[in-house]
Amino acid sequence: MRDAVAEVGFDLESLEEVRVGQRWLIRVIVDSDAGVGLDDIAAMSRAVSLALDQHDELIAGPFTLEVTSPGVDRPLTHPRHWRRNRRRLVRVALVAGGELIARIGDCDDEGVTLLASGALRRVRYTELSRAVVEVEFRQPPATELAALDGASRQDWEER
Repeated sequence: MRDAVAEVGFDLESLEEVRVGQRWLIRVIVDSDAGVGLDDIAAMSRAVSLALDQHDELIAGPFTLEVTSPGVDRPLTHPRHWRRNRRRLVRVALVAGGELIARIGDCDDEGVTLLASGALRRVRYTELSRAVVEVEFRQPPATELAALDGASRQDWEER
């Protein structure tokens, strides 16, 4: 399944098989750096359906296929999740205890730069127990975005 999803240019975030009455529900959750639109979901549904048809021994009986993108409440668990949500507000629970609301800056495979209470803070993913994007209905403050952009330029100059 992962190969079928990758061929269309997406990451397979989750594959679930759930029994619903007499049928199976096959839920495929996909994402990409560019996001996922309705046309993408349609193309992905065709690709996944074809892959399932080629391996019909994997699912005994009738099934319903559901292809979707991750919900806004999906926890950020991989560096690519952080990268895709750069500049967005996130609620973070720390392994050491406590919680903070911060804006996501640059990230790499080891950690992320967060802007919390006006201060930039580099945090390793191992220091985070849970992180979820907060829904915002307004544009982020320009001062916060400028601070993150300034940190990005400084990070590049130091490398």
